[in-house]
Amino acid sequence: MDNGLTHFNASGEAHMVDVGAKAVTQREAVAEGRIFMQPATLQLIVQGSHKKGDVLGIARVAGIMGAKRTADLVPLCHPILLTNVELELTTEPHQNAVHCRATVRCGGHTGVEMEALSAVQVALLTVYDMCKAVDRGMVMQGIGLVAKSGGKSGAWRREAAAG
Repeated sequence: MDNGLTHFNASGEAHMVDVGAKAVTQREAVAEGRIFMQPATLQLIVQGSHKKGDVLGIARVAGIMGAKRTADLVPLCHPILLTNVELELTTEPHQNAVHCRATVRCGGHTGVEMEALSAVQVALLTVYDMCKAVDRGMVMQGIGLVAKSGGKSGAWRREAAAG
């Protein structure tokens, strides 16, 4: 069964890819996403007056933890020794949103795309969790890989959306 999906063996069964023969290279992945909310919710975050504390600071730590725990959450991911996780959380008042950008690095046999995506998801989920008492209608959107480098396939960058 060769359909290009690497997490299935010749019999079509799910399996963990053997990365042992792959070269160790410096790898990096960048992912991003946004959570949209009511203007008053964003104001609580910006002013730091949310009764649960520093929403963005806690979300940043949660995103880092999410990257580190990806293999515990995604069944066929390899545990990876990460060398760096950077999370930027930026308020966007013109969109009533918080933008999250995660950059994850390692020197290893396999890429860190899943770790970058997990970091963004967990950070945005933490913003939701901390603010849901005042705004249950928040929506996460645009979560995706922006770029990756390293490994046999080399560099990749998502093309800018047309429009």
